[in-house]
Amino acid sequence: MTYAAALVALEGLALVVAGLWMLVLGVAGDSEDRQQAVTGGITLVVLALLPLLAARGLLALRSWSRGPAVITQIMALPVAYNLLQADSVAIPAGIVLGVLAIAALVLLINRETTRALGIRGPGRAQDEEPPAGQQRSAGRK
Repeated sequence: MTYAAALVALEGLALVVAGLWMLVLGVAGDSEDRQQAVTGGITLVVLALLPLLAARGLLALRSWSRGPAVITQIMALPVAYNLLQADSVAIPAGIVLGVLAIAALVLLINRETTRALGIRGPGRAQDEEPPAGQQRSAGRK
């Protein structure tokens, strides 16, 4: 659980850094389109809240946190693919992002993670087996 939370938090921090970088470039005027750079930077910083809150929830063993964490990983995979298609220094970033996203997904859908978060499969919320030695009394008199 801690590893999954760390990977999700790392992605959130990367989004914050990228967003702040875009903001600095936009405000400094180094960007061709200042408004687009500022808007993109603010968007990335706001988007970073999703994985950061999910990482905090995972550490606190909150079942709601797995959904946003999984969504973040699924969104990261096409970004990694696009980075891999570039002919630049973005290729190593794409490899790292892809590996992190896949590793986090594996950790998040792991049976132990699901159990630790108290997430049950579909239809299992009310149909749990009674403890050994006990029988259901419904319908018996």
